[in-house]
Amino acid sequence: MPMTENVIITCALTGAGDTVRKSPHVPVTPEQIARNAVEAAAAGAAVVHIHVRDPETGEPSRDPKLYREVVERVKETGTDVVINLTAGMGGDLVIDPDDPLTHLPGTDLVGGLERLPHVEDLLPDICTLDCGSLNFGDGSNLYVSTPDMLRAGARRIQELGVRPELEIFDTGHLWFAKQLLAEGLLDDPTVFQLCMGIPWGAPADPGVLQSMVNMLPNGARWASFALGRMQMPWVAQSILLGGHVRVGLEDNLYLGKGNKATNAQLVERAMTITESIGARVATPDEARATLGLKPRQ
Repeated sequence: MPMTENVIITCALTGAGDTVRKSPHVPVTPEQIARNAVEAAAAGAAVVHIHVRDPETGEPSRDPKLYREVVERVKETGTDVVINLTAGMGGDLVIDPDDPLTHLPGTDLVGGLERLPHVEDLLPDICTLDCGSLNFGDGSNLYVSTPDMLRAGARRIQELGVRPELEIFDTGHLWFAKQLLAEGLLDDPTVFQLCMGIPWGAPADPGVLQSMVNMLPNGARWASFALGRMQMPWVAQSILLGGHVRVGLEDNLYLGKGNKATNAQLVERAMTITESIGARVATPDEARATLGLKPRQ
């Protein structure tokens, strides 16, 4: 597959991880998240991937009102950027390893349709669909996304006319995403995010990424990212294999050892890498055309 020449940069602004206490730059309130989105777009991101957090505690949230405030604040600035809202919240199951039927604090587990109220409300350009379950890190934290949940979620997203970004954490997830396509629950062009280095999903290994790229359906649009110090090498890795890229504080807090980054700085670094290897950075309108999205309203 040839190198991507017109690269879409996505900035994942805050995520749901325990990062707020690790860096002062992780945005928490809707105002902060929206400001980070605007700054990332100014730095070169064509797409911003948005989670929300409880403004008081910094904990991850599914509150549709918080999503609405973030999106409205971004739009009020007139910033041209593609909006990508997570729909992965509500899949967390933390079990007692000695009594697996007991759910521990941190559990937030709802059905596939219950993960979509903010998508139904706001009709973003893109929302995510996490295409399978996995052991999420050490301990007893599971991410739960069953075939029945995924079929229900994919069907509803399709009805809403929103483009799903298919989050792939391991090869079986990609296999099932292709099954959704075969069942008519996904529309072309399919959009994939290959998520590497999340324990215990697919490792951040170039050979594994190449294998996953080889599994993609014909005509798929795809990007990839890796966690932590592999974030920036993965920008080059993805472009060289024909994909697009994602950076941001959801996945990595540093520009270098001891140098805590902002979202805009991570986008700027990704832009430098992109241009240094002979590619160019896509505009939001170019991203819309590539991903099969509606023109800017």
